[in-house]
Amino acid sequence: MNKADESEAFDVVIIGGGHAGCEAAAAAARMGARTALVTHRFATVGEMSCNPAIGGLGKGHLVREIDALDGLMGRVGDAAGIQFRVLNRSKGPAVQGPRAQADRTLYRKAMQAAIRATRNLEVIETAVEDLIVEYGAAAGIVTADGRRILAGAVVLTTGTFLNGLIHIGERKIPAGRINEAPALRLSDRLYGLGLRVGRLKTGTPPRLDGKSINWHGLQVQQGDEPPQPFSFLTGRITTPQVVCHITHTTEATHAIIAANLARAPIYSGDIRSVGPRYCPSIEDKVVRFKERERHQIFLEPEGFDDDTVYPNGISTSLPEDVQVAFLATIPGLEQVRVKRAGYAIEYDYVDPRELTLGLEVKAVPRLFLAGQINGTTGYEEAAGQGVLAGINAARAAGGAREPFIVTRADGYLGVMIDDLVTRGVAEPYRMFTSRAEYRLTLRADNADQRLTPLGLAAGCVDGERGLAFAAKSKVLAEGKAMLKSLTLTPDEATKHGLTVNRDGRKRSAYELLAYPDIDLATLARIWPDINNLDTRIADQLAVDARYAVYLKRQEIDIAAFRKEEAIAIPQDFAFEGIAGLSTELRQKLERDRPASLGQAARLDGMTPAALLLLLAHLKKDSRWKTA
Repeated sequence: MNKADESEAFDVVIIGGGHAGCEAAAAAARMGARTALVTHRFATVGEMSCNPAIGGLGKGHLVREIDALDGLMGRVGDAAGIQFRVLNRSKGPAVQGPRAQADRTLYRKAMQAAIRATRNLEVIETAVEDLIVEYGAAAGIVTADGRRILAGAVVLTTGTFLNGLIHIGERKIPAGRINEAPALRLSDRLYGLGLRVGRLKTGTPPRLDGKSINWHGLQVQQGDEPPQPFSFLTGRITTPQVVCHITHTTEATHAIIAANLARAPIYSGDIRSVGPRYCPSIEDKVVRFKERERHQIFLEPEGFDDDTVYPNGISTSLPEDVQVAFLATIPGLEQVRVKRAGYAIEYDYVDPRELTLGLEVKAVPRLFLAGQINGTTGYEEAAGQGVLAGINAARAAGGAREPFIVTRADGYLGVMIDDLVTRGVAEPYRMFTSRAEYRLTLRADNADQRLTPLGLAAGCVDGERGLAFAAKSKVLAEGKAMLKSLTLTPDEATKHGLTVNRDGRKRSAYELLAYPDIDLATLARIWPDINNLDTRIADQLAVDARYAVYLKRQEIDIAAFRKEEAIAIPQDFAFEGIAGLSTELRQKLERDRPASLGQAARLDGMTPAALLLLLAHLKKDSRWKTA
């Protein structure tokens, strides 16, 4: 760390040390760019501002994909995880999501250690007051004490700090998060650049003293045994594991909340911005789901050496006295002590339609945005954007003309970025598996097979992961070849108790795995060598085999998708000159400037007829080409 010499210059400067900032800084540095991570205090790098957990439905896919591109979150989560669970385990593999409860202190320390160990990366402790923009492009930053730090590209990852305002009942506290000052001038600067800026909100529950909780009688939630790591580089989890507990609100809880809605900022009119629909406050739950007699609460420990408990499910901005009152009506929390009140926070964000698919601001080249500033919510969504913004900032600083892009067919990272820059947001965006068209292909277990080759080609994957990936790919290929080489006839199958068509055709072990009542354990009784397969390799092969027919069909859909994505639209294409397009569509196309015919097809209101018209005019353009 240093205090930043006035004349110092970097290839890439990252503003903000949250989840997006850490991943952006590490990714840019892995690309070989001399990188500076500028943050108020290094001690808060890797802070988990809200819930102490990583992953979940859709989000676990993102963590695996970040890891596949050699990002930090998966390895750090494995080092800090104190309870691992695969969610949706009873459902198909496409929608299963790995999740881990984390020790806040271990996570922060592990992330800080990872940042310290990253080559080409320096940390500068200071506040940033302004951006340097020269000839219309980002060229550096100005710190709070007036120093100028020049850069080939700048990545802004401000989280909830842009004009942040905390609400606790009637109290309003300007802050980026509790006890930390907001970024005011940077917000003004973005307005000054002519960017479309809006306002969103999020919230967090009160933190509880675990020593004051009556744990007797509460439902115990165990983790998986053995715990399944996030990172493809983690052999096994060595951190001791803990249990969580489950309780619930009561009718008395709901009565207290309902009686005090006038004091809740989201109902008194103090908060007018939109919060995350899929993570509503307890006030919202009581109002929107009046028929519900109870709402589940997960009591999640924040660490081994910390008695703090995070009550997942009761985010609130009610006054502190009301929080204490309603908590006392919850089983197990009758005598609970509140260590910190819950709160809501409003903050500015930039309409992500201002960005390219590479997360570069269209109107300000070499300025990249990642994380909540783009209208998302969640650590994983922020970290995923950070990886891609860091890679592309390094590419821009190095003179590359084309960005590194993960498409919707490549990963959930691509789904998220495309959703953001094509459709924008009306509320904080979070990832769900339902957002992806190619879910069966984009599974959590094969994220490295999908993305690590792209990362290797881009230069963002280090040698250790490259070697590990090559080794795994070899074992996967050998395992698949072995399963395809083991065959039996229908008569032989019948002798082993397997029911197949008696058509005289030999079937391989790989083919037999597609049958719903046949699994690897069944086949291992016939061919004991199957037992020699590594568990994770065997599981992936079993899924690939079971869904082979459907995966082939999805490959056809993906090929059609890639064909449309390959039809590029020039950056300065004159949409207004297309006769026959509605005024509304022309305005949308001019405003959002899709990069390809495929992206144009996903704009709201785009019709097949309009798409054909656009394609016809593209073919007339002298620069007509497919990407």
